[in-house]
This record gives sequence, structure tokens and C-alpha cells, in this order.
Amino acid sequence: MHCPKCGHNDSKVLESRDTGEAIRRRRECLGCGARWTTYERVERPNLAVIKRDTKRELFDRRKLKRAIFQSVGKFLNGEVETEEIVNAIEDELYGLGENEVTSRQIGDAVMKELARRSEVAYIRFASVYREFKDADEFVQALKELRQKEGE
Repeated sequence: MHCPKCGHNDSKVLESRDTGEAIRRRRECLGCGARWTTYERVERPNLAVIKRDTKRELFDRRKLKRAIFQSVGKFLNGEVETEEIVNAIEDELYGLGENEVTSRQIGDAVMKELARRSEVAYIRFASVYREFKDADEFVQALKELRQKEGE
């Protein structure tokens, strides 16, 4: 690992910590003594998303996080909860064992996670995702959510 300050190519690890999603390492340059942090994460294979118009694009967790936060962020407990939701969705998608997923599968996974966390966030996201046309559709979605909670 090259030092970000002097470029020396040798460093030692002072401390390692498992953060759950990654291993955090504090390093020290053996040349200049500078200290910095690195994160080691498992690299997952690329996952393609098949959009509604059949175009394909690479899965982008930042895009998913931004979409969730913009649509329902104020109904969640901040960015930490949004990150937890994205992690759960990403794990579920990779757990399918497929190289491609549909945007509908992603939307359904978001709905499932939001249903567990916040009724209001679920309904708000559902209104855009399902393209509600009138108040009856809101009422129907809320009935469905409450039925699922009762099961």
C-alpha cells in the first residue's frame, strides 16, 4: 500500500476492526510516519438491471440510496437507516444468484423493506412506484400493508 502523503510503498497495520460491511485498517507509513485509514470490502460481481424499457445498466447502490432518500428520507431515521435499507436490498438481490435483475425486483425489495420500517414511507414510495392515480389506490395499498402486518 502506497502512502498517500509521500508515496512510499511500505506501511504497517496499526489496528484492524471488522465493521460488519468491511474491515477497517489504520495504517502507518514506514517512510514518513503518516497515518491513514483503509477499508477492505468483498468485491461482488457486476449486477445488471433490466429497466422497464428493456435497456440494461449496471446496478448502482448510490443511485438506489439517493432515490430512497429523496422519496422517503424524512420518514426514516436519517442516512444511517437509508444505508441499512440499501444494504438489505443489495444483499437480497445478490442472494438471488443471478447476473441480472429487473427494476421491478428492486422496487419490490424496496417496498418490502419500507413496509417493515414505516407505514408512511411505504405509502409514499408506493404512490410513485405504482403510479397511483387517485386516493382509492392509496387506501387499497394501506389495506394491503395492514393485512400483511396481521399475517
